This record gives sequence, C-alpha cells and structure tokens, in this order.
Amino acid sequence: MTYSAERTSPTKQLRILLDAPGVHQGPACFDALNAKLVEKAGFDYCFTSGFSISAARFGLPDTGYISYSEMVDQAQQITQAMSIPVIGDGDNGYGNAMNVKRTVKGYIKAGFAGIILKDQVSPKACGHTRGRKVVSRDEAVMRIKAAIDAREESGADIVIVARTDSRQAVSLDESLWRSRAFADAGADVLFIDALASKEEMKAFCEISPLVPKMANMLEGGGKTPIFTPFELAEVGYKLVAYPLPLIGVSIRAMQDSLAAITIRGGHIPPPGSMPSFKEIKEIDYYEEEK
Repeated sequence: MTYSAERTSPTKQLRILLDAPGVHQGPACFDALNAKLVEKAGFDYCFTSGFSISAARFGLPDTGYISYSEMVDQAQQITQAMSIPVIGDGDNGYGNAMNVKRTVKGYIKAGFAGIILKDQVSPKACGHTRGRKVVSRDEAVMRIKAAIDAREESGADIVIVARTDSRQAVSLDESLWRSRAFADAGADVLFIDALASKEEMKAFCEISPLVPKMANMLEGGGKTPIFTPFELAEVGYKLVAYPLPLIGVSIRAMQDSLAAITIRGGHIPPPGSMPSFKEIKEIDYYEEEK
C-alpha cells in the first residue's frame, strides 16, 4: 500500500489519492473475502459493485432487486475486513433527494470512503445494458446537492462520485451538461458511464478540468473501449474501476471445479488451478489467530 491506514483514515487516504499524480486502479469487490484479496494484492483502494453483489448474494441481475439496507449490510462486512478506502456503489440513492441523504449517511456509518450516485430512474440497472432511463436534470442535480448536505450534516468527508447514465439514455451532449452541473453542485469526482469512444472520453475529461474523472473498464463486451492505465492517464482520468474481473473469474473457476467433480468422475481440480488448503487458510485465518 502506498498510503498507510495507520496514519490516516480511509476517507483521508482517498482524498490523498485524488490529489496524487497519475491514474489509480481500483478493482470492484463484492464480499469480505475478495476485498481482503484486493488489499493483499497491493491496491490503494477499491470499489463495491452492485452488479456483482446482486449476483453473488442473491443470484439475481443488476436490475434494482438489491435494497439500501442489504447494500449497507454488505458494506459493513467489506469495510471491516480491510483498511484501504472503499468507494461504495450507491445506485440512484434508492429514491428521491431525502432517500439520497439517508443513503449517504448510512454509507458513512458503514465505513465507505466514497459513494457513487447515479441519475437513473427506479428500478436502476447496469449502465452498459439496453433501455437505460434517467431522471430530469433538476432531479439529478438535486441528488448531488442532497448528498453534499448529508455529508455536511454528518460532519464527515465522504467523497461524492457523481455518475450520469445519460450518454446512452439521451446523448453525449446531455451527459456533458450534467457532468458540468454536478461539478458546479460540488461533486468531488465525475463519472459518465458507457462512453463509446476515445474521442468522447477526451471530451469528458476536458470539462471542469479541476474535478477528477473516473473511467469504467467493463471487460468482455462493454460499450467503452478498454485502455491501459497509461492511456487513461493521457486522456485525463484519475480513477479507473475494473468491475468484472473478480466476479467473472470466480464464476468460471466454480464452473470448472464443478465440471471436474461431475463430468470427470469426482476428480478435484488439478494442482495449480486452485490454492492449497494451507494457502486458503493464510488469507484470513492465521494472522488473526496470531
């Protein structure tokens, strides 16, 4: 880790990270075990993924099934397992501006260093899927203002990441307008999901230049082209999220393991395809026992 949790709180760590040069990578986790693996791998921060949490916790798609209270419960399990900052997926705030305030205050208590808030209607869904719809401009901006009010009322410093899904729902111009409005309202980080080209990404990074921008590298078929961290830094991004690797490789590994047991006559996966029992225990057993 670059920033010691012993010296600063997770929120302060994230603020320091936003002021540091370069682009910073953050995988998306969905439970306490893979959150600990992210920290052990040396990342400075991570995200939670509503898509992955909905899949792992309920076996359901990311279409608004998971509730505020369930996300807070999952958040507490994740943030208590690690010391690096975690940016929580706050969906659309689970309702109107008053609901947004409750969500922000709950995420602060749950230990999140940041929260991502979308301008989608309810029920929300993954931004790279069809049929996205967003609320009006006024309501979208009001959600960000409500989030900032909740932060001030809590005496906290949680980082507000303002996300718009209007690129796919309306147009690029609309998503740029909303991002500027979010910056004017006081958002700490701006995020347009599902931008469709490098040119669009550059146009986004040129607005409100003093406000950090976040990119979403949705591997395996998203609408946004995949770039290296170096390329993203050149475009002008500060944060980059990787939403699918942990849930994706988990699904494939479990499928392969089950196939080994059933199709190949009860044979366990071959050595090297999974950690040993000793290695599994070293992840979260022995250190705490010491």
